[in-house]
Formats: sequence, C-alpha cells, structure tokens
Amino acid sequence: MDTLIELYDERAIENILAPDMFRPQRIVYLCPTEIAQDRKRQEKLKTFFQRRGWEPELIFVEASLFKADRILRQMLTIGKQYPNCALDVTGGSDAALFAAGMFAAQTGAPAFTYSRKKNRFYDISGAAFADNLDCTLSYCVEDFFLMAGGTLLPGRVNNAILSKYLNDFDPFFACFLRFRRDWPDIISYIQKISPAAYGHTPPLSVQGNYTVKGDHGTRNSANQAALKEFARIGLIQNLKIVSGESVSFRFRDTNTRAWLRDVGSVLELYAYKACVDAGIFDDVISSAVVRWDDTLGHASVSNEIDVMAARGVVPLFLSCKTSDIKTEALNELAILRDRFGGKGAKAAIVTTEPCNAAARHRAARLQIAVIDLEELKTGSLVQRLKVIMKAQ
Repeated sequence: MDTLIELYDERAIENILAPDMFRPQRIVYLCPTEIAQDRKRQEKLKTFFQRRGWEPELIFVEASLFKADRILRQMLTIGKQYPNCALDVTGGSDAALFAAGMFAAQTGAPAFTYSRKKNRFYDISGAAFADNLDCTLSYCVEDFFLMAGGTLLPGRVNNAILSKYLNDFDPFFACFLRFRRDWPDIISYIQKISPAAYGHTPPLSVQGNYTVKGDHGTRNSANQAALKEFARIGLIQNLKIVSGESVSFRFRDTNTRAWLRDVGSVLELYAYKACVDAGIFDDVISSAVVRWDDTLGHASVSNEIDVMAARGVVPLFLSCKTSDIKTEALNELAILRDRFGGKGAKAAIVTTEPCNAAARHRAARLQIAVIDLEELKTGSLVQRLKVIMKAQ
C-alpha cells in the first residue's frame, strides 16, 4: 500500500490514526467542501504529520456527504490513478461507508477499520496487514489541538517549572481544605496588600494594613492562622503580624506569588500533580489555552482547559472549579472534548463543593465524570483518574 484513502470525519483523530500508524506515501482525503477549500486547515494537517516525523503527500478531494454513487465514482477514479491503495473505513458519513463497501467489493482494494474500544485495527476485507493490530501510537497534548486545526497558546502557567514545585502542591491543597470557607477572603486580602504589577517584575516583599477594604464595601482582616500555615509550608517567608495593625511577609518567588493571588490555582495545581502521580499519562499540561483557528466558523476563538493530559491516543480534559458546577461549564467542557479529542476522549470536572443531583445528572448525560469535595477530602483523585482512563 502506497496510497491510503481516508473518509474524512468531523472527529479529527479519525483522520490521522491510520495514516500515522501505517505511514503510506500518499493520503487521499474524501472530504466536505469546507475542508477541500480550507488551505489553512490542510496546512495544519501537514504540520501535524511533519511534527510526527514524516511528510506524506496529502490530496483533498471534495466529496458529497449523501450521494453514495458519486463517492463511488470518485473512489474508482482514485483507484485507477493509484492502484496500490487501501481504504480506511473508520470515519466518514453513512453514504461514504456504503460507497467504500462497493468500492472494495468491485476492486478488491484492502479495507480495514479501527476500534476505539479495543485500541486496535481490524481487517475488513483483504487487509491482512491490519488484522488484529494493536495501535501503538502516543500523542502529546499539543498534537490533539494541531490535528483538529487548533493552536496551543501559552497559558497562565509556565509548565516548564512545575516539576520543581510538585512537593508543594499537596500541602498547599491541604491548607486550602482547612480554610476552604474563608479562602476567597484570604486570597482577596493577599491581593489587596500585594497589588498586581504590569510591565515589570512584581515585588516579592509586601506590607499592608491588618484590615483592608473588601468587596462590596466590606472590611477584610488578615487570617492569621492561614498566613502562618502559608509560612509553615514555605510559600511565604519572614511573616510578621502586628494584630490589628499590620502584616508583612515575603513571597518565596514570583510563581508562589501568582498562585497565592489567584483563588483557583490551588485546585488546578493539585489536579495537575494528581495526573503526574497517576503515572499513566504521556503528557500533562496545566492551563492549556487553545485557539480555534479560522475554520468551521470559529475564527479567533480561544478557550482554556485547566488541566489536560494525554495517554496514548486518548486525551483527558479536566475542568477545575472552586464553586458549584454550572451547566455552562459542563457544556463548554463537552464541546472542547468533542472538538479536540473525538469520541474516545475523556472529560472530568473537579469541584471543591459537594455536587448536587441535578449537576450530576447533566454531567452523566454529557459523559463527564464528576469528582467533588468528598472524594477530594479522601485523597482519591489519583485513583479516580485511573478509573476514568481505565488504567487500573
């Protein structure tokens, strides 16, 4: 086989698994009009294969989604031009699959498919090379965005430095659980006495009044116990509290400064470490920002996934919430999973609040796993991630 005929599918991974596994000289995509005319999307696919270490010839043929006879004629033309061809029938429309069956029957061209459940290729007709063949491919987080026409952008977190802080994340989260109800006020107080610095390196040493203006005209006083705990676990240094008068301390560095000024960072960092500790992922990224490139009506749109991990050909999308789970958050997570991960992708939402029955029901309908406060308290996040990824 030097030519592989692919039935283009809206799930991006269906379009690249067989090509990447068997690496033919040429790939012919039978695709809808918008893809056949979208040069930018085609270039993204070319870039994806280049990142994988090979450069096949890519041919995009505009095909009907509903006219099996037209698709069959196109396949026969392709088969005459490239006689040493095979057919991947994993994706595509019903009409394309019907045409593929007729093409294989008329020409004897090998046909095969891929099973997501088994992560294995299977011979359909005359494709002994694909018979019961395990898929040994493995992708990083960025690969999943690129194969779907997206771009991974820098997020709020410098992932290159996170490995140096792994030992801090469990104590940081334990501190959060202890002061969970007061956490927004604690972080707000730190924000008030260490204002954001734009355009230059922020100062690490801070000094402020013991009581500051809170939100909505309230007063917000220093939480002495929380500040002392931050000092004990090494996130701040040189802590001095004059009760009722002033507070001063020094952030350990700019990274801990950023995390102590953001309400949600503690959960995201804890979830990131849980993915690392699970030991089953090939790649883990915190704050993965994806831009939906100019394709299918999603120009200049970007979204952030709090934590994303990849295991083999299966990505995991994690949303972290220090609040109740809202329908909007579930819908957004499902859209991102389906668009950039495909049917086999996994999604979970982690919340530091108890999850109510309505939210659980909605999540179940969207096939999103829910990990709430009670499970976080028991330290079972790592085990839940393994269950979600079916990696016991």
